[in-house]
Amino acid sequence: MLKLAILGFLRDRPLHGYELRRHLAALTGHVRPISDGTLYPAIKRLEADDLLVRTTEPGTAAAPRHTLHLTEAGRTALLDRLRTPEDLDISDENRWFTVLAFLRHLDDDPRAQAAVLRRRLAFLSEPASFFYDGARPVGAEEFGDPFRRGMLLIARATTEAELAWLRETLTALDRA
Repeated sequence: MLKLAILGFLRDRPLHGYELRRHLAALTGHVRPISDGTLYPAIKRLEADDLLVRTTEPGTAAAPRHTLHLTEAGRTALLDRLRTPEDLDISDENRWFTVLAFLRHLDDDPRAQAAVLRRRLAFLSEPASFFYDGARPVGAEEFGDPFRRGMLLIARATTEAELAWLRETLTALDRA
């Protein structure tokens, strides 16, 4: 997801490494903090793959600043990843939010956007639970444990809100 997020933010506009790190931290929050030891090697790999380039500009103090720019190959890689996210990108909520954060970059292709949303809709429409009794999912109503019951009730409310949003957005995209 780091690659997708880097490409997505650089599609928005060129950024310095520090700015990019701040944007990534805002997107991933406390769930998946991005360290310099993770970010800068990822930037170097993307640069080696010609997906981004680095330019040097004068800094506000004495040190020069490196600005990262998306290349045409990087733009293509981003759009390809958005059109065909991996199954885990659809099922994992944190990865899904990263896809959603940049799905607008497919603005010239509402059918592709709708196809991605339909995959998420199909995933959410499958019965699921955090807890199982053998192979059978256990519903919130069956728990005497208020904490597990709370987990299931919160998850159900979140899923219902997302399903409503998905259906509404799909209707709008289908009209486009």
